[in-house]
Amino acid sequence: MTWAGRAIKRLVDIGVAVALLAVLWPLFAVLAILIRRGSPGPAIFRQERAGRGRKPFTMYKFRTMRTDAHPYGASPGGSDDPRLTRLGRWLRETSIDELPQLWNILRGDMSLVGPRPLYMSQAQEFTERQRRRLEVRPGIVGLAQVRGRGELPHEEKLELDVQYVEGMSLAQDLGILWRGFVMILRRQGIYQKWR
Repeated sequence: MTWAGRAIKRLVDIGVAVALLAVLWPLFAVLAILIRRGSPGPAIFRQERAGRGRKPFTMYKFRTMRTDAHPYGASPGGSDDPRLTRLGRWLRETSIDELPQLWNILRGDMSLVGPRPLYMSQAQEFTERQRRRLEVRPGIVGLAQVRGRGELPHEEKLELDVQYVEGMSLAQDLGILWRGFVMILRRQGIYQKWR
């Protein structure tokens, strides 16, 4: 992607994030109350992830699991996972739990489209080719998510992330956003099938 394309991508990120936060803040407030009433603990889950250039940043999500769940444990493999709260299950299946990452976009940590941010420990284990995924801001949705999400093996997702970086374009971003929206409506690939 050219310098101009990256600038447009960033402007779109900021514009969409501002617009959505302005419209959705009442929903955020209601969800925060319901999460805290349904399960002891904070409404927002914070976790350190690897950003562009492997720079660490704090990623935000609505909390979907009980506070005694290991913060770096395996992702839920199904809706019957006992770590999930009742509301958390719905938040995860609708991907609404990811909406606080709009704040990460405004801060410059993330983009609407890009490889999903992984743990710092995972980034340390990348091969030279896999490290290419760290050349761009991580995203709320990426190529790996629209190609299968939790149904793909980890190595395959990393390869798709690199392919995204190699073919990065505004047209590709629009296609990923559309396919991601369709997958959310169909609730496809939500739970992690591969470890």
